[in-house]
Amino acid sequence: MLRISQFVFNMFGVNTYIVWDEDSRDAVVVDPGMTDAREERALDGFIDKNNLKIAQIVNTHMHLDHCFGANYVKRNYKVQLGSGYADSPLAEALPAQASRFGIHGVQAQPVTIDISLHDGDIIKVGDSSLEVISVPGHSPGSIALYCKAQKFVIVGDVLFEGSIGRTDLPGGNHRQLIESIKGRLLTLPDDTVVFPGHGPSTTIKQEQQSNPYIL
Repeated sequence: MLRISQFVFNMFGVNTYIVWDEDSRDAVVVDPGMTDAREERALDGFIDKNNLKIAQIVNTHMHLDHCFGANYVKRNYKVQLGSGYADSPLAEALPAQASRFGIHGVQAQPVTIDISLHDGDIIKVGDSSLEVISVPGHSPGSIALYCKAQKFVIVGDVLFEGSIGRTDLPGGNHRQLIESIKGRLLTLPDDTVVFPGHGPSTTIKQEQQSNPYIL
C-alpha cells in the first residue's frame, strides 16, 4: 500500500510529495522544492522518522520551483532524477529561470536529468507501481504519475482545482496543454484523486464538472 506525504516548500508554495510503501519503506521524492536548511530538515526528518529508503527523485517538470532541492536530494541520498527528457533545457537553465523571476540567494544551480521518462514507463515503489503519463503543454516534458490500483495521479502544474497550468513560460503551449488534460487526465476514472503541484487536491470528476478552463 502506497502512502503520499505532502510538504509545501519555497516562495512559490510548491507541493513536494514523498510516495512511499508501508511495507518495504521504499520511497520516491516528487518535485523536491526545498530552498533552505529549514525545509531540508523538514524533508530529512520525515524520511528518518519513518525509516524510508529513497530510491529515486521524479520531477513532473523542470521549472525552478519544482527542483530547487533536486541537487540536495541527489547528494544526500545518492539517487538519480527521472523526468521528461524534453525538459532538459529547463533543467540546465535553472540560473536563467531564477534570474527571470528576480530570485537571488537560493539554490538555483543546473540540474541533470539522469533517467529519461517516457509515456507508459513504470516506476516501482515497493510492490506498487506508478505509471508515467506524458502531459506536455505547461512545459514540453511535463509528466503525471498515475497509480491505477489506488486511484490517484500526481500531475505537477498541468491541472489544479478549478484551474490549469500557465503556458506563458518558455516551452508552454496552451493548445497542447488542453489536449493533454482532456485526452490523458480527464479520461481517468471519475474518482481518481488529483494531487497538483500547488494548492489542494481534487478529483477528476470535480474538474470534469466544474473547471471553467476545460468545460
